Amino acid sequence: MQGEAASNRTVLKITGEDRVAFLQGLVTNDVRQIDGRLVYAALLTPQGKYLADFFLAGTEDAILIDVKTGIAEALIRRLSMYRLRAKVGIEPAGLHVLRGLGAPPPGAFPDPRDPALGWRAYSPVPGPEGATDWDAIRVAHCIPETGIELIPDDTYILEAGFERLNGVDFRKGCYVGQEVTARMKHKTELKKGLATVRIDGAAPVGTPVMAGEKPAGVLFTQAGGRAIAFLRFDRAAGPMRAGAATVTLDDG
Repeated sequence: MQGEAASNRTVLKITGEDRVAFLQGLVTNDVRQIDGRLVYAALLTPQGKYLADFFLAGTEDAILIDVKTGIAEALIRRLSMYRLRAKVGIEPAGLHVLRGLGAPPPGAFPDPRDPALGWRAYSPVPGPEGATDWDAIRVAHCIPETGIELIPDDTYILEAGFERLNGVDFRKGCYVGQEVTARMKHKTELKKGLATVRIDGAAPVGTPVMAGEKPAGVLFTQAGGRAIAFLRFDRAAGPMRAGAATVTLDDG
Protein backbone atom coordinates (compact mmCIF):
# COMPACT_ATOMS: atom_id res chain seq x y z
CA MET A 1 0.00 0.00 0.00
CA GLN A 2 1.45 3.36 -1.03
CA GLY A 3 1.20 6.33 1.30
CA GLU A 4 3.09 8.60 3.63
CA ALA A 5 3.85 7.91 7.26
CA ALA A 6 1.89 9.92 9.80
CA SER A 7 4.65 9.42 12.33
CA ASN A 8 3.11 11.59 15.05
CA ARG A 9 0.10 9.29 15.46
CA THR A 10 -0.55 6.36 17.80
CA VAL A 11 -3.08 3.59 17.16
CA LEU A 12 -4.87 2.12 20.17
CA LYS A 13 -7.42 -0.66 20.20
CA ILE A 14 -10.50 -1.13 22.33
CA THR A 15 -11.44 -4.78 22.75
CA GLY A 16 -14.18 -6.60 24.64
CA GLU A 17 -17.89 -7.21 24.18
CA ASP A 18 -18.89 -3.79 25.57
CA ARG A 19 -16.56 -1.77 23.34
CA VAL A 20 -19.24 -0.15 21.15
CA ALA A 21 -21.56 0.76 24.01
CA PHE A 22 -18.60 1.98 26.09
CA LEU A 23 -17.38 4.45 23.47
CA GLN A 24 -20.90 5.37 22.36
CA GLY A 25 -21.59 6.86 25.79
CA LEU A 26 -18.38 8.90 25.77
CA VAL A 27 -17.57 10.40 22.37
CA THR A 28 -19.21 13.03 20.18
CA ASN A 29 -19.98 10.89 17.13
CA ASP A 30 -21.97 7.71 16.49
CA VAL A 31 -19.67 4.73 17.06
CA ARG A 32 -22.23 2.43 15.46
CA GLN A 33 -21.31 3.93 12.06
CA ILE A 34 -17.76 2.52 11.95
CA ASP A 35 -18.47 -0.46 9.71
CA GLY A 36 -16.40 0.07 6.55
CA ARG A 37 -15.57 3.69 7.28
CA LEU A 38 -13.66 6.04 9.55
CA VAL A 39 -15.53 8.07 12.14
CA TYR A 40 -14.02 11.32 13.40
CA ALA A 41 -14.91 12.14 17.01
CA ALA A 42 -13.81 13.86 20.19
CA LEU A 43 -13.84 13.23 23.91
CA LEU A 44 -15.01 16.21 25.97
CA THR A 45 -15.02 17.29 29.57
CA PRO A 46 -18.38 17.23 31.39
CA GLN A 47 -18.39 21.01 30.80
CA GLY A 48 -18.30 20.42 27.04
CA LYS A 49 -14.68 21.40 26.40
CA TYR A 50 -12.32 19.48 24.14
CA LEU A 51 -9.96 16.87 25.59
CA ALA A 52 -8.93 14.79 22.56
CA ASP A 53 -9.90 14.14 18.95
CA PHE A 54 -9.32 10.92 17.01
CA PHE A 55 -10.49 8.59 14.28
CA LEU A 56 -12.36 5.36 14.99
CA ALA A 57 -12.23 2.29 12.74
CA GLY A 58 -13.76 -1.12 13.27
CA THR A 59 -12.11 -4.53 12.94
CA GLU A 60 -13.60 -7.96 13.55
CA ASP A 61 -12.77 -7.92 17.25
CA ALA A 62 -11.76 -4.36 18.16
CA ILE A 63 -12.22 -0.65 17.58
CA LEU A 64 -9.07 1.19 16.50
CA ILE A 65 -8.41 4.70 17.79
CA ASP A 66 -6.05 6.83 15.68
CA VAL A 67 -4.88 9.67 17.95
CA LYS A 68 -2.04 12.22 18.13
CA THR A 69 0.86 10.60 19.98
CA GLY A 70 1.26 13.55 22.33
CA ILE A 71 -2.17 12.99 23.90
CA ALA A 72 -2.39 9.18 23.61
CA GLU A 73 -1.39 8.48 27.22
CA ALA A 74 -3.82 11.10 28.54
CA LEU A 75 -6.58 9.55 26.43
CA ILE A 76 -5.82 6.08 27.79
CA ARG A 77 -6.01 7.42 31.35
CA ARG A 78 -9.31 9.16 30.70
CA LEU A 79 -10.88 6.14 29.02
CA SER A 80 -9.65 3.90 31.84
CA MET A 81 -11.27 6.24 34.36
CA TYR A 82 -14.63 5.75 32.63
CA ARG A 83 -14.25 2.00 32.17
CA LEU A 84 -15.65 0.94 35.60
CA ARG A 85 -17.30 -2.49 35.10
CA ALA A 86 -17.46 -2.32 31.30
CA LYS A 87 -16.02 -5.40 29.61
CA VAL A 88 -13.39 -3.60 27.56
CA GLY A 89 -9.63 -3.59 27.19
CA ILE A 90 -7.48 -0.64 26.11
CA GLU A 91 -4.04 -1.28 24.63
CA PRO A 92 -1.65 -0.31 21.81
CA ALA A 93 -2.68 -1.82 18.47
CA GLY A 94 0.85 -2.20 17.05
CA LEU A 95 -0.14 -0.43 13.84
CA HIS A 96 1.19 2.56 11.91
CA VAL A 97 -0.86 5.31 10.27
CA LEU A 98 -0.45 5.93 6.54
CA ARG A 99 -2.10 8.75 4.64
CA GLY A 100 -2.20 9.97 1.08
CA LEU A 101 -4.10 11.92 -1.55
CA GLY A 102 -6.25 10.65 -4.38
CA ALA A 103 -8.43 7.55 -4.47
CA PRO A 104 -8.05 5.33 -1.38
CA PRO A 105 -6.17 2.08 -2.07
CA PRO A 106 -7.65 -1.23 -0.89
CA GLY A 107 -7.96 -1.28 2.87
CA ALA A 108 -7.82 2.51 3.25
CA PHE A 109 -10.57 4.90 4.30
CA PRO A 110 -11.44 8.40 3.05
CA ASP A 111 -10.65 11.01 5.70
CA PRO A 112 -14.12 11.93 6.99
CA ARG A 113 -13.23 15.55 7.76
CA ASP A 114 -12.77 16.80 4.20
CA PRO A 115 -12.11 15.17 0.80
CA ALA A 116 -9.02 17.39 0.44
CA LEU A 117 -7.33 15.36 3.20
CA GLY A 118 -7.32 12.20 1.11
CA TRP A 119 -7.25 8.86 2.89
CA ARG A 120 -5.88 7.08 5.95
CA ALA A 121 -4.85 3.45 6.44
CA TYR A 122 -3.41 1.25 9.18
CA SER A 123 -0.43 -0.99 8.55
CA PRO A 124 1.80 -3.28 10.64
CA VAL A 125 4.82 -1.71 8.93
CA PRO A 126 5.66 2.00 8.85
CA GLY A 127 5.34 3.95 5.65
CA PRO A 128 7.92 6.24 4.04
CA GLU A 129 8.27 9.88 4.94
CA GLY A 130 6.46 12.09 2.45
CA ALA A 131 6.63 15.58 1.07
CA THR A 132 2.96 16.58 1.15
CA ASP A 133 2.35 19.94 2.83
CA TRP A 134 -0.50 18.83 5.06
CA ASP A 135 -0.49 22.16 6.93
CA ALA A 136 -1.21 24.00 3.68
CA ILE A 137 -4.18 21.71 3.05
CA ARG A 138 -5.42 22.22 6.59
CA VAL A 139 -5.14 25.99 6.34
CA ALA A 140 -6.89 26.14 2.97
CA HIS A 141 -9.85 24.18 4.35
CA CYS A 142 -9.78 25.51 7.96
CA ILE A 143 -9.14 22.12 9.52
CA PRO A 144 -7.83 22.32 13.10
CA GLU A 145 -4.95 20.23 14.44
CA THR A 146 -4.64 18.56 17.83
CA GLY A 147 -2.60 20.70 20.21
CA ILE A 148 -2.52 23.74 17.91
CA GLU A 149 -6.02 24.99 17.17
CA LEU A 150 -7.57 22.27 19.36
CA ILE A 151 -6.56 23.07 22.93
CA PRO A 152 -7.48 20.69 25.80
CA ASP A 153 -9.79 22.15 28.46
CA ASP A 154 -10.24 25.31 26.36
CA THR A 155 -11.73 24.63 22.90
CA TYR A 156 -15.45 24.18 22.25
CA ILE A 157 -15.77 21.80 19.33
CA LEU A 158 -18.51 23.72 17.51
CA GLU A 159 -16.33 26.83 17.52
CA ALA A 160 -13.61 24.61 16.00
CA GLY A 161 -15.90 23.52 13.13
CA PHE A 162 -16.64 19.94 14.20
CA GLU A 163 -20.10 19.99 12.65
CA ARG A 164 -18.61 20.90 9.25
CA LEU A 165 -15.87 18.28 9.80
CA ASN A 166 -18.37 15.48 10.47
CA GLY A 167 -17.08 15.13 14.03
CA VAL A 168 -20.33 15.37 16.00
CA ASP A 169 -23.71 13.66 15.76
CA PHE A 170 -26.66 15.55 17.25
CA ARG A 171 -29.02 12.54 17.06
CA LYS A 172 -26.96 9.83 18.77
CA GLY A 173 -28.02 10.54 22.34
CA CYS A 174 -26.04 11.20 25.48
CA TYR A 175 -22.25 11.41 25.74
CA VAL A 176 -19.91 13.29 28.03
CA GLY A 177 -20.31 17.03 27.37
CA GLN A 178 -23.38 16.51 25.15
CA GLU A 179 -25.66 18.93 26.98
CA VAL A 180 -23.34 21.92 26.51
CA THR A 181 -22.66 21.02 22.87
CA ALA A 182 -26.38 20.65 22.09
CA ARG A 183 -27.17 23.96 23.77
CA MET A 184 -24.52 25.73 21.67
CA LYS A 185 -26.02 24.16 18.55
CA HIS A 186 -29.69 24.87 19.19
CA LYS A 187 -29.92 27.85 21.52
CA THR A 188 -27.08 30.20 20.63
CA GLU A 189 -25.48 31.76 17.56
CA LEU A 190 -21.74 31.24 17.41
CA LYS A 191 -20.06 34.61 17.87
CA LYS A 192 -16.51 33.32 17.60
CA GLY A 193 -14.67 30.42 16.06
CA LEU A 194 -11.97 29.28 13.66
CA ALA A 195 -11.68 30.94 10.27
CA THR A 196 -9.20 31.09 7.40
CA VAL A 197 -7.50 34.48 7.04
CA ARG A 198 -5.10 36.10 4.61
CA ILE A 199 -1.83 37.07 6.25
CA ASP A 200 0.81 39.52 5.07
CA GLY A 201 3.91 38.69 7.09
CA ALA A 202 4.28 36.05 9.78
CA ALA A 203 3.80 35.71 13.51
CA PRO A 204 4.25 32.84 15.99
CA VAL A 205 1.38 30.48 16.73
CA GLY A 206 -0.57 31.94 19.63
CA THR A 207 -0.01 35.59 18.66
CA PRO A 208 -3.02 37.74 19.62
CA VAL A 209 -5.02 39.20 16.72
CA MET A 210 -6.00 42.83 17.27
CA ALA A 211 -8.70 44.91 15.58
CA GLY A 212 -7.42 48.37 16.32
CA GLU A 213 -7.01 48.44 20.10
CA LYS A 214 -9.49 45.61 20.70
CA PRO A 215 -8.59 41.91 21.01
CA ALA A 216 -10.10 40.03 18.06
CA GLY A 217 -8.66 36.53 18.43
CA VAL A 218 -5.54 34.37 18.15
CA LEU A 219 -3.39 33.35 15.17
CA PHE A 220 -2.53 29.70 14.61
CA THR A 221 -1.18 27.63 11.67
CA GLN A 222 0.16 29.58 8.66
CA ALA A 223 0.93 28.41 5.12
CA GLY A 224 1.09 30.03 1.70
CA GLY A 225 -0.03 33.49 2.74
CA ARG A 226 -3.03 32.18 4.65
CA ALA A 227 -3.62 31.11 8.23
CA ILE A 228 -6.14 29.65 10.64
CA ALA A 229 -7.23 32.09 13.31
CA PHE A 230 -9.68 31.96 16.17
CA LEU A 231 -11.74 35.15 15.81
CA ARG A 232 -14.49 37.16 17.35
CA PHE A 233 -16.63 37.55 14.26
CA ASP A 234 -17.99 40.96 15.24
CA ARG A 235 -14.44 42.36 15.20
CA ALA A 236 -13.19 40.65 12.04
CA ALA A 237 -14.74 42.90 9.38
CA GLY A 238 -11.61 44.84 8.44
CA PRO A 239 -7.82 44.61 8.52
CA MET A 240 -6.38 43.26 11.77
CA ARG A 241 -2.88 42.90 13.20
CA ALA A 242 -1.08 39.83 14.59
CA GLY A 243 2.28 41.02 15.84
CA ALA A 244 3.95 42.58 12.78
CA ALA A 245 1.63 40.81 10.32
CA THR A 246 -1.54 42.15 8.73
CA VAL A 247 -4.52 39.80 8.84
CA THR A 248 -7.78 39.99 6.89
CA LEU A 249 -10.68 37.55 6.82
CA ASP A 250 -10.51 35.27 3.78
CA ASP A 251 -13.92 35.44 2.15
CA GLY A 252 -12.92 33.16 -0.70
